[in-house]
Amino acid sequence: MRQSEVPVIDISGFASANPAARRAVTDRIGQAARDIGFLTIAGTGVPDETIAAAVRESRRFFALNLADKLAAERPQAGHIRGYCGIGKEALAQLEQDRVPPDLKELFDVGPFDLPADDPYYAPAQAGDSFAPNVWPAAAPALRPAMSAYFRAMEQLSLTLARIFAVALDLEPDYFEDKLARHISILRANYYPKQDHAPEARQLRAGGHTDYTAFTILWQEQVAGGGLQIRDHRGEWADVPALPGTFVVNIGDSLARWTNDTWLSTMHRVVNPPPEIAASCDRLSLVYFCQPNYDAVIECIPTCHGPGRPARYPPIANGAFLAMKFAEQQTAA
Repeated sequence: MRQSEVPVIDISGFASANPAARRAVTDRIGQAARDIGFLTIAGTGVPDETIAAAVRESRRFFALNLADKLAAERPQAGHIRGYCGIGKEALAQLEQDRVPPDLKELFDVGPFDLPADDPYYAPAQAGDSFAPNVWPAAAPALRPAMSAYFRAMEQLSLTLARIFAVALDLEPDYFEDKLARHISILRANYYPKQDHAPEARQLRAGGHTDYTAFTILWQEQVAGGGLQIRDHRGEWADVPALPGTFVVNIGDSLARWTNDTWLSTMHRVVNPPPEIAASCDRLSLVYFCQPNYDAVIECIPTCHGPGRPARYPPIANGAFLAMKFAEQQTAA
């Protein structure tokens, strides 16, 4: 399998007082978003220990016995918080591809420390968008580690939103009010060792596009590879895990926002080769950046004009997310 052409971009120059340095970053980001929908970013300023703690405590959680993990299980399918076991999700179903469920476990965290007296966050108005997080009693260190990582991703996503806005010839703060009360999700994905062969067409995560605005991924470097993207030739290519970087991909809602000027690209997580599958597990940390539930996803001003009409009707982000999430659930 060949390596993908996902560019590595140091985004630290966006904080420079030098306009040329800032423009160099936004130009490269914009080109990657148009050409492939994926990029690898360096120079983020996210502390190494914040990442290490989230990885360490996530691994400790997934190493618990099943009963302890199930004690932190999702209360219901639409409540995207807590533990979800193997066989409960099939990402390829987002593409209407009926395949066996994904070979992974996951743990989800949403926004926290929310105002108790603001009706915007209440279920009557927000549905499950701000559902309470579910924390495992048997892994008490997971909560502070994941909370710190969530906060770091919030800050990084705001930086990226400003870069994206400038890359789209918008004011830098164009997306800020649309992310002010975001419904983003942090997910720890755990891909266990495989003690028997997968079913036909069964992967660690089936081919899909993300229904986010954008996704920020930390991936573990392990034998046998993992993340792949489908390029413009329809071929699958590896996205390497590089120290000190995150992989960022454009999601369906931002592609829709940009009138498909930016690409939401199909990707998957493949199984290790059979000779190492029994000894190779893998962890990733995924921050799905989701705008406010009432943010309207509609063609932005710089992405339509004479001879280039808007392709999609406006839709509230919460409604868009609910539609997409329902498609990927497998039968209990």
